[in-house]
Amino acid sequence: MTIQWFPGHMAKARREVTEKLKLVDIIFELVDARLPLSSRNPMIDQVIQQKPRLIILNKMDMADERETKKWIEHFENEGTRAVAINSLEGKGLQAVTKASKEILKEKWDRMEAKGIKPRAIRAMIVGIPNVGKSTLINRLSKKSLAKTGNMPGVTKAQQWIKVGKEIELLDTPGILWPKFEDQEIGQKLAVTGAIKDSVIQMQELAIYALKFLEKRYPDRLMERYGIDHVDEDLVKTFDHIGKKRYMIGPDGEVDYEMTAEIIVRDIRNQHLGRVTFDYRDEMITEQDELA
Repeated sequence: MTIQWFPGHMAKARREVTEKLKLVDIIFELVDARLPLSSRNPMIDQVIQQKPRLIILNKMDMADERETKKWIEHFENEGTRAVAINSLEGKGLQAVTKASKEILKEKWDRMEAKGIKPRAIRAMIVGIPNVGKSTLINRLSKKSLAKTGNMPGVTKAQQWIKVGKEIELLDTPGILWPKFEDQEIGQKLAVTGAIKDSVIQMQELAIYALKFLEKRYPDRLMERYGIDHVDEDLVKTFDHIGKKRYMIGPDGEVDYEMTAEIIVRDIRNQHLGRVTFDYRDEMITEQDELA
């Protein structure tokens, strides 16, 4: 399955981010805690250059807690502050403000030494679609100012939003890179909902998800579906899950498309528990080997 998805408004968003960069003090790079590396946009490094940055791992409640801690440690070892939050429930938001102040302390001290009156931190939020930018903004501002939706591509324009007296946020549309160098990254993004379901092959995505779970979380397969492995004959596995989840068509046979959809939906709705698709040790080892 080859996944490519780059709507026209995303190319425009990249240009707008570049143009607005001079207006902000810091970049909030929002990533999905379930795939902290795969949900980072490689274009962002080129666009924001040396601007101070805070990596925010959102949806921490959906990710494997052990892996989230490893990723925060990894980013900070590379010299970039990182915090984990759950924007939907408002958990960890104070850490965003605290870390921002610490990152910008030297700049603020210089401004104060010059007699410049302190002002709110101006931040730009960037990230791929459906990573939770609008939900985070609404939580920080305590208002429903940004459009939200459980699908990629909801935010289409930039807007300034005040967060109390301490932060002013510039929201940006989600930016997805035009080509996935590694198709597994595309699969990870698709299974977590960053790519519209209408452009993916659901059965192939479900197969990828099942094989990943078999490798990393086999106990979850047993708990949810009563299987301890993915059969080489994938039809047998789909038949078993389809019957267990009552995905039976009008002809009395298992509906494989519906079965595939329920597998992916089970992951997204956490019916298979907290799952991280980017394993830090494995991915960093691969990067080191390619370097």
